[in-house]
Amino acid sequence: MKGNDADVDASRDVGQPVDSDTGLATAALPTPADVSTYAAAGVDIEEGARAVDAIRSAVHSTYTPQVIGDIGGFGGLLDASALKNMARPVLVSSTDGVGTKLELAKRLARHSTVGIDLVAMCVNDLVVSGAQPLFFLDYLAVGKLDADFAADVISGIAEGCRQAGCALLGGEMAEHPGVMLAGDYDLAGFSVGCVDCDQILGPIRVQKGDAIIGLASSGFHSNGYSLIRRAFSDHLSDAELQDTLLESGQSLAAALMAPTRIYVRELLGLVDSGLPVRAAAHITGGGITENLKRVLPQGLDALIDLDSWNVPELIRTVCATIGLAEAEALKTFNMGIGMILIVDSDSADAVMAAMSTDQDCWLIGSVIAADDSESAGIDSHFATITKPAGGRVRYQNSLSDWSDQALSLSPTPQADDTPATSSILPASEASQ
Repeated sequence: MKGNDADVDASRDVGQPVDSDTGLATAALPTPADVSTYAAAGVDIEEGARAVDAIRSAVHSTYTPQVIGDIGGFGGLLDASALKNMARPVLVSSTDGVGTKLELAKRLARHSTVGIDLVAMCVNDLVVSGAQPLFFLDYLAVGKLDADFAADVISGIAEGCRQAGCALLGGEMAEHPGVMLAGDYDLAGFSVGCVDCDQILGPIRVQKGDAIIGLASSGFHSNGYSLIRRAFSDHLSDAELQDTLLESGQSLAAALMAPTRIYVRELLGLVDSGLPVRAAAHITGGGITENLKRVLPQGLDALIDLDSWNVPELIRTVCATIGLAEAEALKTFNMGIGMILIVDSDSADAVMAAMSTDQDCWLIGSVIAADDSESAGIDSHFATITKPAGGRVRYQNSLSDWSDQALSLSPTPQADDTPATSSILPASEASQ
């Protein structure tokens, strides 16, 4: 994990006047005489060193026996000799970010779990091929580096790596004055795993009649937050997000910031036990509609029964409040299903029994021949999206009605010089 190492423009503080059109600071920039050190230009090398020290124990907590060396080198080293035990080892790579969920994290000052999101978005993509994640790299870009803040974020990344069983092998903390405001940050993650070639999961294994099992999500995970924020959470005050409780007793803020579930140990446990898992789909941006089709071969469709699981309260509430149509919701959010497995139908009960000790799961559909769809009672109003190489995702029945879960977002009167906030009322009260 290296320290801050960024190209530098002129320093800019959050409090500086900003042009509303360009977003650039309008205050006078430092003159050459004012900027005689890197710190004066906005990059604090000493704070970077403190940040590295602050994250050291968290990083060490992820180390596997294969890690060589320690934090602070130019590159992370991993002993790969164990891979020779595979007949034909195949490396699998993935990269992702947390997206605009970070905007909500900044608003609520909740930074310790977004690192779990970051790891999850990468390793969940790896594991669907049957790969064991080996190591993870992170990139943290900030407007102004603070060691305590960095330690908070990296602690979440380390927790995600521990859940996934991989090492946090390296990373970068980059300070970007003049490019990002002091309170801004962004995250990117990179992961590498390995699977023996003849153990790779995917479309080539999927057969007609296979069962489709959905594994519960922990919430929205890290997808759809541009819509969630613009249509829902941005209309609520901080107090409303913190104080409004769902039926479960969880606050809206906590529910919206729930970290993405990591499925690595569960899925690899099934594979290692010899249960016939054919393929898996990580339900990320694009929902079930866009992601399940990625593991369907040509000539086979997925038939999903929308009445086979309960959509979580938070997702129903957001969909109802913003008036999202069912078909649109299915290609936007995960709808309570974070990972989908395609398994041999004769083993579906055994798979579900093995999974039920760890989390909720449901038998949600089956694989059908493409020409069987018309006789399967398909609701024609759902869009079906054809993958160039093959299958489609089709739906029957409907999700449970969520219209009665809508929350009314009503502007709260404010003084002219006070930013408007919103109040949240049950729909029945708001209509009175």
